[in-house]
Amino acid sequence: MKISGILLLTSIVSFSSCEQWDHLEAKAERINRYENVSLHLSKENRNLKSEISRYRAEIQTLKSEKSYLKIQLEKYQDKSARSSSKGSSRKIASIAPVNAKKDLVKFDIYKWTPSQVQAMAQKEFESKNYEKSAQFFKTFSTRFPGHKSIDDQFLFQAGVASFESRKHPKWTIEHLDQLVKAYPTSKYYRGAKLWMALTYLQLGDDQKFFSTVEEFRKKYRNTEEWKILSPHYEKIVQKYKSN
Repeated sequence: MKISGILLLTSIVSFSSCEQWDHLEAKAERINRYENVSLHLSKENRNLKSEISRYRAEIQTLKSEKSYLKIQLEKYQDKSARSSSKGSSRKIASIAPVNAKKDLVKFDIYKWTPSQVQAMAQKEFESKNYEKSAQFFKTFSTRFPGHKSIDDQFLFQAGVASFESRKHPKWTIEHLDQLVKAYPTSKYYRGAKLWMALTYLQLGDDQKFFSTVEEFRKKYRNTEEWKILSPHYEKIVQKYKSN
């Protein structure tokens, strides 16, 4: 009887232990699933917060632009009213441009922070809106000289944006010359020299174009930059020979 009782007790304990173990395994599996779901939701939450911040910034920009346009319209309407009260018989063909100087930054109106100016410059550069990008880059370097963000990549993109805008060759030279002098070992060095040379060519400054291209001819003949510059170089050489 005693032996039977012990065996029965052992069986009950063993069965109970297996049940408990299965229960613990199931519980651990549920916890693991919950953790995975929690991590996934946390990641989605971070992404949503980032999107919300971006949209808020865009909304703020639109609000500022709307406010500015409202002020300009009120000024125009006030001016028009004064003109009418004086018995002016002239007809106004259309509303005057908001900004005749084509200032796309409007720094004094929006009071941009350094990070906002740089973000806009980068965004417009990536979208290939080179005129707007060039203006934001130039504004940053003018308003925040010596800022830590003005590195070789910043100067290179600022120079390229200015060149591609077809309106600011002096800005191109200014940015890229600063890069070449401050970062002689930069990965953007040869590219900066290339865009400077093309800018000199655009300006009709053959002498400076030649002095830059000569460096490529002697040092970097096996580069992609030389492949771009050499046809221009040969054309100018032929022009001078024919004269």
